[in-house]
Amino acid sequence: MAQAASRFTPSPPADAGGFWLCKLTFVLTPVRKHQPKTQDPRPKTQDFVPRPGRLPSNGLLLRLLDDKERITHCRPRSAVKENLYTHTLENGLVLVAEAMPWLDSVACSFRVPGGCQYDPPQRLGTAELTCEMVFRGAGRRDSQGLIHFLDGLGAQYGESVATAGTHFGVALLAQSLPEVLPLYADVLRRPWLPEDKLDQAREVVLQEVRAVEDEPAHKVLQELRRLHYPEPLGRPSHGTLESVPQVTLEDVRQFHARYYQPQGAIFGVAGRFDWPQLVQRIEEHFGSWQGEPLPPVELHPAGEPYRHIEQPSQQTHVAVAFPTVPYRHEDYFPAAVAASVLGRGMSSRLFTQVRERRGLCYAVWASYHTLRDQAAVLCYAGTTADRAQQTLDVMTQEIHRLAEGVTAEELQRVKAQVKSRLVMQQESSSSRAGTLVGDYYHLGRVRSLQEVQQRMDRLTLDEVNHYLAQHPPRVTTVVTLGPSPLEVDLGVS
Repeated sequence: MAQAASRFTPSPPADAGGFWLCKLTFVLTPVRKHQPKTQDPRPKTQDFVPRPGRLPSNGLLLRLLDDKERITHCRPRSAVKENLYTHTLENGLVLVAEAMPWLDSVACSFRVPGGCQYDPPQRLGTAELTCEMVFRGAGRRDSQGLIHFLDGLGAQYGESVATAGTHFGVALLAQSLPEVLPLYADVLRRPWLPEDKLDQAREVVLQEVRAVEDEPAHKVLQELRRLHYPEPLGRPSHGTLESVPQVTLEDVRQFHARYYQPQGAIFGVAGRFDWPQLVQRIEEHFGSWQGEPLPPVELHPAGEPYRHIEQPSQQTHVAVAFPTVPYRHEDYFPAAVAASVLGRGMSSRLFTQVRERRGLCYAVWASYHTLRDQAAVLCYAGTTADRAQQTLDVMTQEIHRLAEGVTAEELQRVKAQVKSRLVMQQESSSSRAGTLVGDYYHLGRVRSLQEVQQRMDRLTLDEVNHYLAQHPPRVTTVVTLGPSPLEVDLGVS
């Protein structure tokens, strides 16, 4: 069933479910319930914000965990930090879990390494089409049987494709966890991939591509990521109108066989569960799963520094990017704080200078966006065509002015924002499950919240400003969409 597209106002939400500081996103999380997606222009998780009928996005959350260590002996390779657990199967699959015993629910986030970076160049959208197909029959259930079973459990569920992986998520009552694990084992390991469902799945993916054309804010940010990152890291997951029809059933089957595998797979579980029983069930359903080492991703140069997309309109959409350090980098915290000062919330510099004081636009923000080895701060403004040039000029000035440093008041405001989110985010097992997967993907471990809290408490004004002095932000990529191109200053320090 198709979901009607709704108009989107491209401004950052008060709480983006998995974004912190400046809407940090990375590993993609569930964003659809077997319906064509209305695309969200904000940077991925890779890539999300909650929408009606969708699971919330699961970017990096700060965790409220005790950091004392103890060891359990479910298997030699299992470990736990208080209520934070890890276990690695012999086939390479990693299970990470956090006990939240005050909840009556549990959430699972399954990540397999089948991201769009592995799409064949002439068949972009293969990962997305494969993601659509695996739920069209698996194990002993057809597509309706899978959906009816999950709905019968009262589950919220979805799936989505990111650059480096495909993600499946489900949240339900804790007592139903033993029933849902074998279903996802079927979906991931034993999908039918039926030929008679291929055209239906393809049309869903094509609707996603067409939806971008109806959302200029999404379109300009999609193009910004494509130009800023080296190919294939900036690809849109859904492909193009030209490439998706070229994807064959054999392409889908080969993609599933190669990239839906345990090496590189991470399963996150958060909520109420029994850890020894969970390990036993994961071993039972996924222990015999086999795979091969993933191939290296060959990177190609990024695109041109400026591109204008002509579109007759009274509006102009402006998207700007500059590089920063990825989440796994030792300077991540000062970098993320600086990005938040620049563009998160109504007290940010972009909002204050571009909208509040000059009234140049109706929406403006900046967002930290990280891949595993690269990251960027992505900025957006929506304005009228006659004010577009001044909007871009002021945005560029504010980005470059960051090199002069932030103030003590700005740093304390960001810290207060972080702390306020720490408590609120504890109530979502879905967010917690996605957080565990994202942490392990980026770091090879999961940070406890106490560790993150202590790091934030230690973060000083001198540290942030030293980072900015050593890494002065400079705009490197600009994309505009509207009636006329703009003059772009790609200043270099």
